[in-house]
Amino acid sequence: MDNVQQDLNRRIGMEESWSPAFAEIPVLLKAFAKAVPFENMAIIEDRLTPFSEQSLKEKILVRGEGGLCYDLNGLLYLYLKEAGFSVTLVRGVVYHQGKGDFHDIGRTHVLILLEHGGESWVVDGGFGGNIPLKPVPLTGEVVTSANGDFRIAKEDISHGDYILQMKLSYRSDEWQKGYAFDTTKPVTDLNELAEVQKTVSVHPESPFNRSPLLTKRTDTGSVTLTKGSMTEWKDGRLNKKDLDDDSFNEYRKKRFNV
Repeated sequence: MDNVQQDLNRRIGMEESWSPAFAEIPVLLKAFAKAVPFENMAIIEDRLTPFSEQSLKEKILVRGEGGLCYDLNGLLYLYLKEAGFSVTLVRGVVYHQGKGDFHDIGRTHVLILLEHGGESWVVDGGFGGNIPLKPVPLTGEVVTSANGDFRIAKEDISHGDYILQMKLSYRSDEWQKGYAFDTTKPVTDLNELAEVQKTVSVHPESPFNRSPLLTKRTDTGSVTLTKGSMTEWKDGRLNKKDLDDDSFNEYRKKRFNV
């Protein structure tokens, strides 16, 4: 399995030979977000495979699963690199909206920095329901997609030198912090993500080792599945239904194929 582009294109419904130009990266991100869910079932079901480039490819491209940020952006990084883009991975700290502060778990968010046209851009297909769906420049320019407005603010703090800010469609009218990230400390070896995986899977403050979470984009919005409910946004309208265990397993297969 040496051709990530071909294999991922097949999974997301694109021609196998397709290789996106920079202007087509939003097409890639939209298709990826609809086909590859953000989900933590491998952690919840205690079937986690230690992270490596090979295990990542097998997880998403062979078994057809989704994953968390280190999986999703790890694979997108390999794809974009294979497509000829200048990309690096960096790590960030997610902002906890409820606490009004950054998570105590540390730099466990993984995202992509892409260099194009003399500028740096954030490419992030692994931020759960908060993904920008487009590259976001580090210049501070606002980028608008179906999921909301996004921008990058320069702000030197202990957690990094930039902060992703967002106004999510139908959910927020004010700018919120998403995460801080550090462009001065790139990931130099993909195997570094094994450390992120381990922290996310065992840390007591991790939000991803307690209960199931699956979410992905749809043609009309998004769908999110948890142990007790399924929440779906359709054209700006919210529909939430309670689920028992049998219904959870049914919708897990039916809507997420995981």
